[in-house]
Amino acid sequence: MSKPSNDSRLRQSQRPDQFATTHWSVVLAAGRRTSTHARRSLAVLCQGYWYPLYCYVRRQGYSAHDAQDLTQEFFLRLLAKNSLSDVCPERGRFRAFLLAALKHFLSNERDRARAKKRGGGQKPLSLDFRGAEERFVLEPVDESTPEKIYDRCCAVALVESALERLETDYRRSGKGPFFERFKGTLTGERGASTYDDLARELGMTTGAVKVAVHRLRKRFRRCLRDEIAQTVSDPAEVDDELRDLFGALE
Repeated sequence: MSKPSNDSRLRQSQRPDQFATTHWSVVLAAGRRTSTHARRSLAVLCQGYWYPLYCYVRRQGYSAHDAQDLTQEFFLRLLAKNSLSDVCPERGRFRAFLLAALKHFLSNERDRARAKKRGGGQKPLSLDFRGAEERFVLEPVDESTPEKIYDRCCAVALVESALERLETDYRRSGKGPFFERFKGTLTGERGASTYDDLARELGMTTGAVKVAVHRLRKRFRRCLRDEIAQTVSDPAEVDDELRDLFGALE
């Protein structure tokens, strides 16, 4: 199942002998090319990962204001020309790369007087920091390390992305109302409704509802695996990454 995203448009612009489109291929394209198209693809990709990184910075003890500045500056530097030219081919997992890059950035961020000059004249990314802080204060209170919280936020982001992708597929096929009613079965939020109740509500038989839910869950798992496959350099790592991320949700 192909993801209808800027990644797919990037793939269309590549020659057949070039690498397959994944999060990593977007990073490498941005590092090897000077085209605004490759940079724009990376900027779109950053939109899906900035909140977990913002949570990491906040859990490091920075104020909301400083965390906003630091997160924005991190991405501006990531998007800067030639900043990705030395990315190692043996790159591993995308979320690990991002966190390592952020840690390196924070360790080198010394001069707070430069905060007003952050960005070097570049146009900042459109990041919903107001919504991020409102969301951050609702995060569960625990003693987890910033790294574990980062992993949990990454897992949530992947689940949300897979759900959005699946919802788009169902709406395109005219089954939007079905997805809206049954999406809770994918995250353990079905509530008190039984299959019989849902069958009566949707004018289906109970057996048909069970089959439809089974197919929905199967398609969701496939979407989730596809999302994870884009974040690893070796397809064999998908199962390990899936276990690690869901372990972070426990």
